[in-house]
This record gives sequence, C-alpha cells and structure tokens, in this order.
Amino acid sequence: MKGMDLFEVKQWRPLSYFNVEHSFFALNTETIINTWIALAVLLTGCVIAYRFIPRKQSLVRYAVLSFVRNFIDLCTQAIGTFSLHHTIFITSIFLFITLCNVVAIIPFTVEPTKDINTALSMGILSFLYIQWYAIRSHGPVAYIKEYFTPIFIMFPLHLVGKLSSVVSISFRLFGNIFGGATITHIYSLVITSYWWTELLGIITGLNIIIVLFFILFEGLLQAFVFTMLTLTYLAIAISTEHEVHEGNL
Repeated sequence: MKGMDLFEVKQWRPLSYFNVEHSFFALNTETIINTWIALAVLLTGCVIAYRFIPRKQSLVRYAVLSFVRNFIDLCTQAIGTFSLHHTIFITSIFLFITLCNVVAIIPFTVEPTKDINTALSMGILSFLYIQWYAIRSHGPVAYIKEYFTPIFIMFPLHLVGKLSSVVSISFRLFGNIFGGATITHIYSLVITSYWWTELLGIITGLNIIIVLFFILFEGLLQAFVFTMLTLTYLAIAISTEHEVHEGNL
C-alpha cells in the first residue's frame, strides 16, 4: 500500500543458514546501514577537526574548542567536579545520537533512532554506565543497601524505579524521532501527490522549513534531552548522601 513503506522493515536473518528463523535473531538492515553512515560522518568530522585544530586562526578550531569547553562546563556543573571519563561519555552520546537523528538530511537515508532497538540500546548503555560508576563511587555493599532502604520491602519499588529510567529515556527518544519521521513522510506524500502542491512547496520554501524542523531542530533537541537526562541520572547516582542533602537545602 502506498505510504505504508515507512512501517516496512527489511530484515536480514544471518542464522537462517542454520535453520534458526526466530525474529529475535533478525537484523534490521536499514538501521545497520544508516548507523554506519552516521558513524562514517562522525569519523570524517573527527578527521577534519584533527587537521584544523593545530591552526590557531581556524574557524573549525574555534568551533571545536567551544563545543568541548561547553560540555566540560556542563558536566562539571552537574557532577560537581571535572571528570574526563564522564565528559567523554556524555559528549560521545550527544554526538552519536545527534548524527543518528539528523542523518536523514542525506538523500536515501533514514534516522536509525526511529528504530526502537537503537533507542533502547542507547538507554541500556546509559543505564549500565551509570550503575557501574554508582557501584564504584559507593561500593557494592552500599549500592545494594540502597535498594532496601528504608525497609527491605521497598526493594521491588527501588528496582522498578531504576529500570524505569531505561524505558523513560529510550521511549522518549524513539517516540519523538519516529513521530517526526512519520510526519515528514506523510507531508512528502501529500506534497508530491499533485504538481501544484509540489510547486507551491518549492516556491514558498515550506519543504525546507519542514525538513529543518523535524530533522535538524527536533534531532538536536532530542539528543540534548537524552544527554541531559543521562547526565542528571549519573550525577544523582554518584553523589554522596552529604552532597544530596546540601543540594536539597
């Protein structure tokens, strides 16, 4: 059916040669290809930045240093102290999700983050990183003890609360990107249905506005929201009881 290709999933089943046909082992080829395209763009940007950073009068050097400085300040203010590991992780998440969100501006590509698997994997990665550093900051015993405070019957609620953060940030990213992709796809079908609507869109520049909003602006916004939520969860997880008490005051 025309217009339903947005919901079609091209799958690759590598284990089918061994008679394993379960959908759990199926790979979304479109998501994989577009993710690698986003990574290629990221790698190209890193190479360009590396080439221009030594040039003191370069505009690229100024832009890169300003970007890095802003994220250092952001992470330092949220965590309370500078941490190279946390700054690298948070900055990497922002760059990767941003490129996955806006890669659709390249012809014949789509956003990998409109696939729930990509969004969920980023949420799980963020969750595991936060829990790992929470254990390192408080110790295994203190970390486990938090699940049973103030009384042991609170364990299920604390566990659900921890896991809900994965669902929250993952589905927020997936929902907004998939919704934007759906609206853009429907608009493209409408605008190309008749020659006069396509001509009107070109003349008024409405096509460009729609693309810029739902791909660039929405993509940057959702990447920033995901990054800030991850940074907030991380700051809360590694903060000591004394720091939390001072923050509440």
